[in-house]
Amino acid sequence: MMNAGRADAIAQATGSAPAAGFRQVLGHFCTGVTVITTVDSDGRPAGFACQSFAALSLDPPLVLFCPSRTSATWPRIARAGHFCANVLTAGQRDLARVFGTAGADKFAGVNWSPSTSGAPVLAGVLTWVGCEVEVVHEAGDHYVVLGRVTELGPVSTEAPLLFYRGRYGVTATTQADSPPEVVDTLLAWPRHADWI
Repeated sequence: MMNAGRADAIAQATGSAPAAGFRQVLGHFCTGVTVITTVDSDGRPAGFACQSFAALSLDPPLVLFCPSRTSATWPRIARAGHFCANVLTAGQRDLARVFGTAGADKFAGVNWSPSTSGAPVLAGVLTWVGCEVEVVHEAGDHYVVLGRVTELGPVSTEAPLLFYRGRYGVTATTQADSPPEVVDTLLAWPRHADWI
């Protein structure tokens, strides 16, 4: 836990409140975008867009992702005990927007096929990773979920979908002056131009 003196030091260094400075600085870290999916015990698919996904270990093969504590989808994934991390291509911004907002049936009109565990593999993704939930740690306002890799999908030649400073697809050749995305499940903050 951060003490008040440390929070003040961070605020001084960033010239703002700790949360705003954190958002501004970490918004400059470019990430890929995944959709984490599962099928619950009733056979209903569930999923959410997630940028906090990473490879963790080769032996054993582990990955991690970090759902918010307020996520409505995470409890369904936790109960299922398995998931698929779908890595999106640059052409799948609309898909990321669908899975990045709360509410309606996210799978309406979305083509997918089941992995071995039944978790949805979304059509046209760059690649995918099938996993079993290994362990879950509480971490601030999120969870850190470790997944043991059980299967791997083929890799496409498409470019990945990137997320940088609150925008999709920002590269060296793309301007970063478009409005930030409003995405519930990515670490986005629509009122702050430099937020992730």
